[in-house]
Formats: sequence, C-alpha cells, structure tokens
Amino acid sequence: MQAKDIMSSPVVTVTPDASVAEVAALLLEKRISGVPVVDRASRIIGIISEGDLLRRVETGTERHRPRWLEMLLGQSGDAGSFIKSHASRVGDVMSRDVIATRPEASLREIAELMERHGIKRLPIVDGGRLVGIVSRANLVQGLLADRRPAGQTSGDDEIRSRLTDLLRAQPWIDHNRINVVVKDGGTVQLWGVVADEEQRRALTVAAESIAGVRSVEDHLSVNLFANEAG
Repeated sequence: MQAKDIMSSPVVTVTPDASVAEVAALLLEKRISGVPVVDRASRIIGIISEGDLLRRVETGTERHRPRWLEMLLGQSGDAGSFIKSHASRVGDVMSRDVIATRPEASLREIAELMERHGIKRLPIVDGGRLVGIVSRANLVQGLLADRRPAGQTSGDDEIRSRLTDLLRAQPWIDHNRINVVVKDGGTVQLWGVVADEEQRRALTVAAESIAGVRSVEDHLSVNLFANEAG
C-alpha cells in the first residue's frame, strides 16, 4: 500500500497572502491542526499549523526574553519571533521547511518520515504539485487495512479511484475528514467523521454503488456537535 492509496484529496490549502485570522478560522471550521500553503501553480511553499499560531500578540502569548538576556544580547530582540507573533500574512508566519513525499511512497517510508521529523501530516507531491496529504490518522487506517494479498492491487485501486471521484462531486461531504481504503479485492473501509447518521448512510450507499465492491466496513464516527456551531 502506498501514499496514493490512503491520502486525503483534494487538500484544504491557503495562499501566502491569506490572513492569519482566516487560517485560524479555517482550522477551527475544518477541525484540522494545519494546512499546506501553495502558490498559484499549486506548488507547496510552506505549512502553517496551530504551532505557528501559538505565540501571538493578539492573545498575549508572544515570546518574551528574560531581561538578563536582553542586556547581554542587546535590545534588538529576536526579529524572527517578532514576525511570527505580529505578522498578519500567512507568508510571514508559515514554516518554510516542508517535508513532503511522492504518491508511490510506502507506508513504512511515511511513518519513518513522520517519526524522524516529528510531524503530524505529510504532503504528497507529484511533478511539483500538491496532490494529497497523509495524516497520522490516515496512516493508522492504512496500516490496519494493509492485509491485502499480493496481486490484488489493480482492482482495489480502480474501486477506490471511482468511489473517490463520486464522493468529490458531493457538496455535503467534508472531504478533509473522510478517507476511503479498499482491500482484499473489493472490501471498502470508510474512515473519518460525518455530521449525522444520514451522511453515514449516504457514504455506505455510495460505496455499494461502485461496481466490484463486495462489502463495506463502516469505521465512521458521528460528530454530535457539527450542527451546533454558531
């Protein structure tokens, strides 16, 4: 099983010109901890996460150096920390050292990258363009599902591709919170969070409508607070 088999796509992204306030609202709305930053050609140029918003002047959490250190180093301050805590544009706050991998990366490679760099999500890049993202949850789901015998990949890949295309066309799905895994020659596993039981049933119906699907395993959970926002 490879990155392309478990990645979430399309990916929620922002541009470097977006405001910090817009990103904060997006993270809360989508219930995610970070988003890739892309340019106009969909090339990834950074990542902004909750950690990048931890030290902000608006909340009084900006970093202050001890007085003795200021006396020792001068009062010019840490310019980088000042930018992080005061800048209003994503391009000034985002982390630019992006760790990414290719669609053909194995689950082992993904796990090793996450562990080595201490990251929660891994962008998937093909030909320089962002095509998906793998979170720790996606990886765990893939590890659990990866019991498929050799030689049964093509049919499962085709089923996943068709089902994913069908779901992408549905406006009622929060695509960032749903993941599809297909294994063992036609067994579909549905993972993620839905707003209510009706959405859960609709996802099962969608899976059952794809030719070649033998069974559907529902690993979805219902977000009881999804309709209470605002």
